[in-house]
Order: sequence, then structure tokens, then C-alpha cells
Amino acid sequence: MPATRRQVIRSTAAATATGLVLPSSALLAGLTRQARANEAATHGIAMHGDLKYGPDFTNFDYVNVDAPKAGRLRQEASGTFDSFNGFIIKGNPATGLGLIYDSLLTSASDEPFSEYGVLAETVELPDDRSFVRFNMRENASWHDGVPVTVDDVIFSLNVLREKGSPFFRQYYANVASVEQTGDRQVSFIFDGTVNRELPLILGQLTILPKHYYDTQPFEESSLNIPLGSGPYKITRFEAGRFVEYELVEDYWGRDIPVNRGRYNFKTIRYDYYRDRDVSLEAFKSREFDVFIENSAKRWATGYDIPQVNDGRVIKEEVADQSTAVMQGYVYNIRRPVFQDKVVRQAINYAFDFEWMNKTLFYGQYERCYSYFSGSEVFAARSAPDERELAILEPFRDQLPEEVFTTIYNPPVSDGSGENRQNLRTALRLLRGAGYELVDDVMTHAETGQKLEFEYLYLQPSSERIAQPFAQALAKIGVQMTLRRVDTAQYIERVEGFDFDMITGVWGQSLSPGNEQREYWGSAAADQPGSRNRIGIKNPVVDAVIDAVIQAQTRDDLEAACRALDRVLIWEHYLVPQFFNRVDRIARWSYIVRPEATPLRGLDLMSWWYDEARATEIDQG
Repeated sequence: MPATRRQVIRSTAAATATGLVLPSSALLAGLTRQARANEAATHGIAMHGDLKYGPDFTNFDYVNVDAPKAGRLRQEASGTFDSFNGFIIKGNPATGLGLIYDSLLTSASDEPFSEYGVLAETVELPDDRSFVRFNMRENASWHDGVPVTVDDVIFSLNVLREKGSPFFRQYYANVASVEQTGDRQVSFIFDGTVNRELPLILGQLTILPKHYYDTQPFEESSLNIPLGSGPYKITRFEAGRFVEYELVEDYWGRDIPVNRGRYNFKTIRYDYYRDRDVSLEAFKSREFDVFIENSAKRWATGYDIPQVNDGRVIKEEVADQSTAVMQGYVYNIRRPVFQDKVVRQAINYAFDFEWMNKTLFYGQYERCYSYFSGSEVFAARSAPDERELAILEPFRDQLPEEVFTTIYNPPVSDGSGENRQNLRTALRLLRGAGYELVDDVMTHAETGQKLEFEYLYLQPSSERIAQPFAQALAKIGVQMTLRRVDTAQYIERVEGFDFDMITGVWGQSLSPGNEQREYWGSAAADQPGSRNRIGIKNPVVDAVIDAVIQAQTRDDLEAACRALDRVLIWEHYLVPQFFNRVDRIARWSYIVRPEATPLRGLDLMSWWYDEARATEIDQG
């Protein structure tokens, strides 16, 4: 049944309070006529260029449409969970909640950034991307049999922006209004800001059941099993220990093109472990099936076992073309100790990557050199070109000269572990910032403030890396105290920005866009739970992020990302750590994956369970 205007937007006053601009009926009617005159409905959207898959495609190329629907996939998760609400900052949400929900569109993993219909069958989009319309499928339904409607879509956007995590307010900031414009049609009108990614962002919108939340408080952390429309539903769980998802036998979307050959496991289960070393031992004992390894030491030394040697377990490195990354020791520049950029730069010289890589990491890593480390097109590895200069020149007097003249490279040591030359450089920089050694303690000459801070961490393996860093800093009179806390306390402190230094990781997609506001934008700096852990409030960064979001072509996007990279890296907001270019995966051999790895990386939902192989292993 079509929603009434009262259902669509509860009141003009409420909409104004949340930043919504309500279009008049005449405007909506005009937009409808314009779209129907100029744009035919299509089966998908590409960020730049053309779609790979035509309107009659039956499945993605990287799946096995003959994969059996059988067996189980057991994985591990770290820490704990106490909530099934992953949309708010309260609580610790369970892993895998995305399995129970559908979105309007979904991405193809073998294209940089293109999306095809899930709940939406077709899309209408004008050339200027000033609005987008989604035409909903007739047969889509929630797990309780109630149809998925336009009303659910409108409710989802509004409730996420009003009551969800601060991320959603940033992510959907340029949506002016949303309204039903047809029996099964929903229209999102934009605020006039150039934002080519926004139609695809709205395609990713998780659709929530309005009728369910009419009786359930959305803003509360809860272990009530939520209602979804997706391929799986939660069937069993024990808070903090495991959660199990079961394939929905009559899932409405089982045979639509984007889902054929995917969601092949009858059950998917996540078991929780407090320590990754313990997780590995559980994997060897076949308590779960797939282990994605993040420790160089474990990868080098922990898999010389009979299960690997006789082929029961497959250990493989898969090239990762899907993302660029920045990982580093993050300064919380809200803290006075880190507000001087020179101090931040000096501390970086104490991090001896060359020695660590040789001694601790078995030579498996490269040093992060960019906020897009690993990308050939987004990382700024040559002099700025004309497109970049057009973005940067208006801010020349607000930027370090190095942004225009120098390619950033992190300090390099001789690998001996002494790191003398770099520590001497750090001392020189600190003295230039007004510090001096007083009784072997780095102290500010005017204020008497000691240069000391706390590193907050969760995993025991973090101490193995942080301890040598702290020891090097101690040689120049800087005290770095290591503090390990439990999962709940860590999440609470990080989301409340109650830390001096943590390790941060930012993965970058093949098409960076609106998420950059959440990572580095001023508006996110004071919003608890945002990904702007650093606390950046830099108008130049904001302007360059806008250039990323507003890029009209792929070349413009790449240039804007390189400009952003230059600005961020020369502000010394963190101590760059390390990365590698492969995914390290161990799996029991009855978990099978397609031969082709798509451009955007491994898609576990296209893997399947080999019952004959599992039986063979069971029988020894």
C-alpha cells in the first residue's frame, strides 16, 4: 500500500530539526516528469564509465552458479559482543549482521565501483545526478512474510540519520529529502552539492523493517533477534561466545542475478576468542574452518603442521588489488601533547621499521608511505600534476611547502636496531619545538611539561611491536606508557576519544568518496564514534575532501586523492606503520573457493562446502 505523506515525513518541524529540506509536491512532480523524459530505468549504476554487466546478465563472472547449497562455514571473531544492533554507537555488535539484511543495490566485486539491483529492480538517474529513483521489486519480503515497501526505505534513511551512529549523518549529509513518488518508487533529492557517488551510496543503504521498529526501540543496544530480509537469519547465539546464522530456505532473492552462485553455506557461525594465538590453535583443531591471518610471525612459524603438509589445510597468499591502506600509530591531536606538528614529526623518527621488519616480521611487510599505500593511482609518488595543483594552489599559504616540492618518504634506518641517526634527528626537532632534556626527561623549557603519553591497545601482539618503539623513545627522554585494556573498555575509550595514542587502520576502496569526511573531516572530529580518531579540524583537508567527492571523471578522482594524500601526510598526523599486498588465508580443504579472484578481493559468500571432502577428512 502506498505510504501517506504523514507516514513518509512525520512533520515539517521534525524534518527541519534533522536537516531535511522538504520538496513541494509540484517540485516532485516536475522531477518525475524530467526523469521520465530524459532517463530510462537501468539495472545498475557505475561510478565512472560503463557497467560491465548488461541488463540481461544472469550472474557475476566470479561465482560458481553450480555451487551446492550445503554445509557450514565457521569463522572466528575477536573480543566479545553484547548486541545485535550494529547501527548505533552503544554496545558491541555481533559479527556478520549484514547477512540478515538487504540493500537497494549491491557492488560487483570485479569492477572498481558499480552496483546492481537487489531490493531495487531498476534505477532512474539524470545526467547531473541531482536525484536518484529506485523502483522496488514486487516480490521482496521480510522474514516474517511482510512485503518490503517504499515506506521501509524512507524509514531506514530517516532513522539512521536521526538515531544511528554519527557516521550516517556524515555519509548521507547531502540528501535533502526522500519521498514516495510511485507505487513502488522512492526518490532521493540531493541538496545541490556535486556528489557523484551519492546515488551509489544510497544503493548501499541497509533497509530496515519499519513495522518491526514500531514496537522495538531502535536507539537501544539489544540482543533481541532483529527482523531482516536477507539471505540469512540468526538462529542461535550465546552472548560473547558465538552467533550462528542459518540460510533462509525461502529467501525471496535467492535467484536474482546478483545472488546466483552466492550464499552457499547452510549455516555461518562466528566463534569469539580473546586472543588470536588461541584462535590459531582452535583452527588447527578444526573448531572453525577459515583463518584470515594478520600476524607475520604466526604466518611464518605457526603453520608447519601435519594438516598443511598433507593437504587437509590449504595455506595460501592471495594478491589483494582491492584496497589501499594506511596503518599507523595515531596521535590524538585533541591532546595538548600532540598539537605541535614538529613533535609529531620527531616521534616518527624513533620508529625503526627496518629492524622490526627483519627481526619481528620475517621480511613480510612494506612501510606505509601514503594514506593510499599500495595504490598506483591514489598515492602521491611524483610531483603534483596540473589537476592536483588546481586543487592545492588556492591553499598554498596554509600548507607546508613540502606539499608542493617533496615526495614523502618515512625515515629509514640501517636495520641494526640502534637507529642512532634518526634519534639524533628527533632530538634536533624536539629542541626546535622548545624541548630540552632535564634529568634525561624531555621537558618543555617554558611550561615544564614532560613529553609523555599513553599507548592504548587491545591485542597482546600489539605489545611486541610497541615495546621496541617505547624503548627507542626512552633513549631521547620521551615516555610512552603501554596500557592494555579489555574489549569493552577499549571500544568505549576509542569511540569517546579518551586516549593519547592507538593503532589506526583505514582501508581505502577502489573509488574513495564520502567516507573521507568520516575519516578526516572537521564535522566528524567531535562526534563520538566517528572514524576521525585523530581529531583533524583542518579547512584545507575539508576542501580537498570536497574535491574527491565532487570529481567528475576517474582522472579527476585520482588527482584529488593524490592531493588529499599530500596534505594529510605532511601534517604528520600519525606514525606510519606497515602493510603487505596479499591476503594470508588458511582454510580446511572442504571449504572451496572459485579459481578467479575478483578485482575487489576475496568474496567468501561465493565459496562453498565440499561434503565429500569433509567426509574424507572425518574418516581419517
